[in-house]
Amino acid sequence: MRLVLIGVLALSLTLSLALAVSGARAESPTDAVKSVVDEAIRILKDPSLKAPALKKQRRDRVKQVVDRRFDYEEMAKRSLGASWRSLSAGQRQEFVRLFAQLLEASYSDKIMNYSDEKVQYAPEIKDDDDYAEVRTMVLRKNDRIPMNYRLMRKSQGWMVYDVVIEGVSLVSNYRSQFSQVIRESSYNELVRRLRTKINELQRIERI
Repeated sequence: MRLVLIGVLALSLTLSLALAVSGARAESPTDAVKSVVDEAIRILKDPSLKAPALKKQRRDRVKQVVDRRFDYEEMAKRSLGASWRSLSAGQRQEFVRLFAQLLEASYSDKIMNYSDEKVQYAPEIKDDDDYAEVRTMVLRKNDRIPMNYRLMRKSQGWMVYDVVIEGVSLVSNYRSQFSQVIRESSYNELVRRLRTKINELQRIERI
């Protein structure tokens, strides 16, 4: 009887894991993007978080949602280009942290200024089984902003590694800026400038 019970439990666990894996595989790139966008909008529209005193709490909750789906290491690596290969493990960790802080400081206020924009989704484009692009259009009262998300399949699901806003790739734009600084000075100078820029943006944010 005990062996039978163990067998049933093992079978149940196997089936549960199989269903979980199946569910993860069934998620499309569009599903992945939509889950982030919908949850972020829900937080931004939440009347209980509208008070000015709750701005940081609202921003932190949106950040938690975005962090689950954005692959900052992949974005940082692609933005740094060939220079990534010469970095030590510690330097790579530091650069990924700085890059994530730069994105948050640069774009958090823009996200916080959400004013009931709508998001339309076009059919996604799949390069192969592991890469895809989800095309969206942000609809404002008198404006339409194309915003496309580039994703790659990772063990945790579809992850964003680039965002293309009005035809401009965020990763390519940063890579151009970073390469110029390194070419004209050094990687250490790039890190110094990133820290300075992040501090400036965070100071403005607090005003």
